[in-house]
Amino acid sequence: MIGSIVARRYAKALYALGRKKGVDELEAYAKDLDALAAALAASPELVRVFRNPIFSVEEKKGVVAKLLDAISPTGTVRNFCFLLADKERLPVLGEIVAFFNALLDVDRGVLRGELVTAVELAEAKQQAVLQQLEGQAKQKLVLDFSVDENILGGVVLKIGDRTLDASLRAQLGILKENIKRGE
Repeated sequence: MIGSIVARRYAKALYALGRKKGVDELEAYAKDLDALAAALAASPELVRVFRNPIFSVEEKKGVVAKLLDAISPTGTVRNFCFLLADKERLPVLGEIVAFFNALLDVDRGVLRGELVTAVELAEAKQQAVLQQLEGQAKQKLVLDFSVDENILGGVVLKIGDRTLDASLRAQLGILKENIKRGE
């Protein structure tokens, strides 16, 4: 919980700084932060180094410098990462990136979510479902499609903190409860 609060504050600060400079600067920050997040996801050892108190701030800054040299970010993002190193906040960099992207999505009018089905959907079907949902939501949607055979059929749509469970498993559960109650 504390990490989330800290990550949110740092993300908001960087976002406010980029917002003052314009939309293009925000897009550049997002691109650089996404590259950093991808590098951290590809190498979980880096996060362990950032969390390890045995390594000094200067050693962590050296690791960050090498990482930043590989992706060549804007000067502001570079300085932001060094600030995180100075304040011992590098372990929450992944969360900061997630919060920053969420702020940017709100600005862009984009909703992110996940659509779970019982079987793999073809690319054409995914696009058709996405277009239909965008029409209903009247907003741009970015959906991750996943498969969970346990839902038996239908779909489960998760957007933000809302879940629409139109799965066969949920329908059977409702039917079971109704039978138990004698309805």
